[in-house]
Amino acid sequence: MEPLSHRTRAQESRAAVQRLYIAMRHLFIRGSYKPLGLSGEAVIEALKTLQPEIYGAINDPERVELNGLLYVFQRLPRGIEECRYVRLITREGYEDSGFEPLIPPRRKRNCYRIDSEQMFVEMTRGRSDIYDILTHLTFMYIEAEKIRRNSEDHKNRKRREWATLEALVQKEINGEDINEEVAYTYLSVLLGRTYQETLEAARKFAADSNANSLFHVTYWLGKLASEEQWESLDREISFSAALREKIGHHVLGEIWAANIKNLLHENGLEERPLHIISANMHSIMNCLYAPAALQGLTSAQTIEEMARELSIESNGDLRKKVRKLALSHGMYELEDSSGTNIPAQVFDLCQIDPSTLSPEINWNQEYIQQEKPILFVMDYAFGEQAFETFDELFKPYENESGRRVLPVKSIGIMGKAGILEGGKGDLMVPTSHVFEGTADNYPIDNDLHKADFEGQGLEVFEGPMITVMGTSLQNKDILHYFLKSSWKAIGLEMEGAHYQKAIQAHARIRNNIPTDVVLRYAYYASDNPLETGSTLASGSLGLDGVKPTYLISIKLLNKIVGDK
Repeated sequence: MEPLSHRTRAQESRAAVQRLYIAMRHLFIRGSYKPLGLSGEAVIEALKTLQPEIYGAINDPERVELNGLLYVFQRLPRGIEECRYVRLITREGYEDSGFEPLIPPRRKRNCYRIDSEQMFVEMTRGRSDIYDILTHLTFMYIEAEKIRRNSEDHKNRKRREWATLEALVQKEINGEDINEEVAYTYLSVLLGRTYQETLEAARKFAADSNANSLFHVTYWLGKLASEEQWESLDREISFSAALREKIGHHVLGEIWAANIKNLLHENGLEERPLHIISANMHSIMNCLYAPAALQGLTSAQTIEEMARELSIESNGDLRKKVRKLALSHGMYELEDSSGTNIPAQVFDLCQIDPSTLSPEINWNQEYIQQEKPILFVMDYAFGEQAFETFDELFKPYENESGRRVLPVKSIGIMGKAGILEGGKGDLMVPTSHVFEGTADNYPIDNDLHKADFEGQGLEVFEGPMITVMGTSLQNKDILHYFLKSSWKAIGLEMEGAHYQKAIQAHARIRNNIPTDVVLRYAYYASDNPLETGSTLASGSLGLDGVKPTYLISIKLLNKIVGDK
């Protein structure tokens, strides 16, 4: 009998992901834990075994992972490094309190600084939201321990560099000038990085409006870690009773879906054919209204060129003109009041004057007048929230006209995803969604194909997509397995399987939407997690994301307005 082979790194990594989620669900049910206590150590060890690409040098005992820290601080509330206690809550009324909400730009959620030591963070996007923030917090605590160790000598006494950092932070608070070259030299010792690496990271932190300075972050991470180690002032993460009660019960999704159905009913749109697009709150609106709104105001000719103009931060007045025109010609806005953080738009396509459209839009006026389609655009869902929102949206509802279901004709998903071949900005057209860590696989009859996007200057890949439990929990071993094995995956994202779970349940079992509902999925690459320097931690696409976003938007739109 041949001896059992050793487990591969991919197998170890996949087991670590499972341990992480089991541990985090246990801690959530328990209600609270100390990140450096026994329970927290289980999460830390699983994360260090996994070694996610986005967290870089997480396993280096001395070098602090600076790109990873910036990535998480762009997604956590400003000042969280100063807080000993973090409490995760649901929508519990704090939005009507005197606490000023802190909203991270890269992960929009309301957060409240209760006092000098405690931060409350709203979790409104389901379990994926909780797993996401717990992973980021765990990474933050791992890096804090490195700073603490770097700040102490072999007798556990504070080094001179720490005292200098303390003085520098106080000067920064007082608005006093500091000798930056000296400051970066001392800081580099505490971070275990070179002077040049420290300088570059400090500039990135300084340029980000949501993050405090690297001096400030380093000092507070190290300070709280030292106080826990030597003064038994433990840090703690807790979960409110309301959050534990509501999670998984679609409380917020039900309110969100009801608001949409009410808007359709109040405007007499509920009986007309409904086409759904999950995308963003600008691209479809710009495709339909920017050419008319910007006429004579810009030299841009194509929709992509106009979108680039509108994407420039200083062109707020141009964006307002597009929105104003849209609101007076068939667009309805639905700002989110449910707590899901998913705003929406509804377009009555019969109110649009085809003479004002770009020639890139293949408008079939006869078809529009005959079918009278309605277009519903919702902002991106997050992970499991995709199932919650679609599941509630497709459910029958009651009004004075009786029991009704939405007449859904097509569903389009434009998403951002990590690509496994190609580079940032390239396109992926899925043929199926494979849910990582489960036996759930969803083949789809995608109405979009590779040929729809070829010849536009971007690479296009077609094949299975992996729906992952968290983008920050992937490493090269797992991704190489999905790419090189018979799965032949082209990319990874967080929502596809969840959308399909709801669509198939309502189309094939519950009969709330047609079995022949048209599906259109396309993704553009926000990162390549297999390529060093191209992970999500390396920064956003910026203007490079305009071309793929609008290629997909125009194709989705043309499929709806008559280009069969």
